[in-house]
Amino acid sequence: MSVIPLNPAQKRAVEHELGPLLVLAGAGSGKTRVITERIARLLSRSIPARSIVALTFTNKAAGEMADRVQKLAKARGLSGKELTVSTFHSFGLQILSRERASLGGAFTIFDQGDCLGALKEAMRGTDAGKRFDVPAIMARISMAKNAFLTPEDLAKKDSEDAYDEITRILYPKYQTALRNFHAYDFDDLVCEAAHLLRSREDVRARWQERFRFLLVDEYQDTNRAQLELLRLLGEQHKNVCVVGDDDQSIYAWRGADVRNILEFEDHFPGAQIVKLEQNYRSRGPVLAVANAVISKRQDSKHKKVLFTEKEGGAKVQLAIAASRDVEGSYVAQKIRDLIKDRGVSAREIAVLYRSNGQAKVIEESLREQGVHYKLVGGQTFFERKEVKDVLSYLKLALNRSDEISLRRVINYPARSIGDTSLQRLALNALGRGWSLWQGVERVDAIDEIPNAAREGCKQLESAIASTRRRLIAEHKRASEVARELCTDIGLRADIDASSPSPQAAARRWGNVEGLFVTFAKREAREVAAGRDPAGEQGLLNFLQALTLNFDDEDEADPKAAVTLSTLHGSKGLEFDHVFLIGCEEGYLPHARTLETRANDASLSEAAQELGISSDIEEERRLFYVGVTRAREELTLSRCAVRALRGKAVPRTPSRFLDDIPKELIDVEDVKAAPQLSTEAATVQANALLAALDALR
Repeated sequence: MSVIPLNPAQKRAVEHELGPLLVLAGAGSGKTRVITERIARLLSRSIPARSIVALTFTNKAAGEMADRVQKLAKARGLSGKELTVSTFHSFGLQILSRERASLGGAFTIFDQGDCLGALKEAMRGTDAGKRFDVPAIMARISMAKNAFLTPEDLAKKDSEDAYDEITRILYPKYQTALRNFHAYDFDDLVCEAAHLLRSREDVRARWQERFRFLLVDEYQDTNRAQLELLRLLGEQHKNVCVVGDDDQSIYAWRGADVRNILEFEDHFPGAQIVKLEQNYRSRGPVLAVANAVISKRQDSKHKKVLFTEKEGGAKVQLAIAASRDVEGSYVAQKIRDLIKDRGVSAREIAVLYRSNGQAKVIEESLREQGVHYKLVGGQTFFERKEVKDVLSYLKLALNRSDEISLRRVINYPARSIGDTSLQRLALNALGRGWSLWQGVERVDAIDEIPNAAREGCKQLESAIASTRRRLIAEHKRASEVARELCTDIGLRADIDASSPSPQAAARRWGNVEGLFVTFAKREAREVAAGRDPAGEQGLLNFLQALTLNFDDEDEADPKAAVTLSTLHGSKGLEFDHVFLIGCEEGYLPHARTLETRANDASLSEAAQELGISSDIEEERRLFYVGVTRAREELTLSRCAVRALRGKAVPRTPSRFLDDIPKELIDVEDVKAAPQLSTEAATVQANALLAALDALR
């Protein structure tokens, strides 16, 4: 197979000799090829492989890069045997491990649970654990480390709220606890390696001599600690080559600092700059929209205008849907048409959105159409804990032999049936030939069960009995039964009490409310079709339809699934057909960037305090990332109206849509949801009947 020659810009980047180099690589411009070709060229010029280090952000990316370099080197008769291709954190660990004598001997690396334990240890003697969310404090400490702030540095900054103040107090205590345990956390792997290189001239000279050529992929995603590590390693030989795109800097929430790439020439004086502007991914119409939106950036230092030789292709579509449900149905129908009528593989289709909560209506609509999907960067709606808990109660009400569901809910919400009581209950039931549920029903016959646990079993039995009565004797609909069940078990109160913040509690309860709405929508469709949705059979039909597996449609290609992803999760992916939904103010850009709540101790405020970008311009870059995931066709969608607290509220189009010249898009008003196709309805009905037959 012939290899496409490097274009002039790629060639300049690959053939750059010595000194710092910034490669501004637009979306789809072949940046990974530039890095691998540059490494191969260094090897061909007799640079020892052990003198080269290439850094990236995930083990997967590092593995793929190493594999490509080794294949390229082998094809050219070169040896890359001692080449270092690594993540930043693995590289930091390499330095710390080799220099452990300088650090006082062996150390361990704490995982997230260990870190929270160390932080709680640091809280001893204070009431902070009662007044503050411990993971939120941990996240702020992590943010400070990513910004390369020591406890002393953080102490000099002004406190914006109570969380800032408690973090300033606990950060040094937490670090002391780690050192007492001879441990590092994940962030320390970079931070402590950089501190070591900064404080020990002999150590710094040793590593500078070892690695004379440094290359970094996705440089726009680096944080301040990673910049410092790179600066210290490269300050002697200055052979630092970074490849990235400031237009795709979207991770401020996890510490990435876009200033690193914007100010590269300040950190590495004399840097050469090469722009890669030829896009090999997207059709001309998609690229025109991407260029139009990103050209309005207010914080751009290095303007790029992408171009492509892939001309032609359909115009970008903008669908204006009457409501959220109409938007979901429209997208699902379009996807089914692509698969069934045009023969497009499901794996070449993606639906992108700003927040995980937007996936629910798409999931429902794709299920109705019989289209298999997978989620990237988030759980499916029906896999979220609070949703699964309610479903487990309902499954148990239908089938009290369902021990998996019983074990899930037997002590949730807490009713004093701890692990020991559950074990005694299970052993006694087994010894007497009972099911676990029969053990719950006959708990008074088991002497080893404490009174509190005995009472808990009776509470559970009562809740399940009431649910069965409503379904069978009263023949109520599942939407009503589920609401009454949640009241019986006090689920809302438990969610409020166990959530780290009121916002988190509202999100979790919103998921439960979403399940009630899903029940009600299905019931309305059943009534419209002349079927009775109520009672035991109605609930059974719903639960079975919910768990139908559509893999059978593509047995020869089990990975053929439509991808649902947040915009953040879509970074690095590409598809022939992309649907970017929810292009409205409040979604994209997100509401958090549009208003600041005085009582919101959010991480975004902490990010601003540490000098990390988290604003409208990042939302613009996020929109740009979504657009540039599309190779062939792009569909944007928004709703004209959405229901908010039971009222129809008009929606404002995203400001980013205003930046697209009207001649670049075709607009379609979608007033009503497309009818479920006869074929889709037949597939759905047959699958449901087969599932019910299997149960019988």
